Amino acid sequence: MPLQPLDALAARRLIDTGGALLVDVRAPDEHARERIAGALSVPLEQLRGEAQAAGARLAGAPAVIFHCRSGQRTAMHAQALAGCAPCQAYVLEGGLDGWKRAGLPVLRDTSQPLELQRQVQIAAGSLVALGTALGAGVSPWFLLLPGFVGCGLVFAGVSGFCGMARLLVRMPWNRSAAAA
Repeated sequence: MPLQPLDALAARRLIDTGGALLVDVRAPDEHARERIAGALSVPLEQLRGEAQAAGARLAGAPAVIFHCRSGQRTAMHAQALAGCAPCQAYVLEGGLDGWKRAGLPVLRDTSQPLELQRQVQIAAGSLVALGTALGAGVSPWFLLLPGFVGCGLVFAGVSGFCGMARLLVRMPWNRSAAAA
């Protein structure tokens, strides 16, 4: 059964009446930093990899509403998500961002580190900018740094392995979030 779109206010009414379970498909670090109260965290990778086990976690719910940050991930994986739901399934239009645009409350824990993906973007961008500035002002040999970072990003996109993310997850500020 395909996922039906549901706007934030309709989703809120359905959740408040006990007619649906809200499922956050984002990564655990994203969920820890900002989430909708009562949303069950079941990462997309877990839903796709263990569809039967994930379906068991959703069993008993009259309906399921899947959401991510913007709605893009749920839209891209709608077919797989629909296969995980043992009942009527919906997708929250606009995801968490749509929920906030509707003026609905979210829980924020700013003591949690930034999402790992954002940390990678900040680190990669900083290294590229630094290497370029040093290459222009100090020595052209510093241009190897942005070239190396660019190759690493291409490799991460092609292979699914991001060395920078693996390094950042071991940093002290991420250790507590990774343990949880």
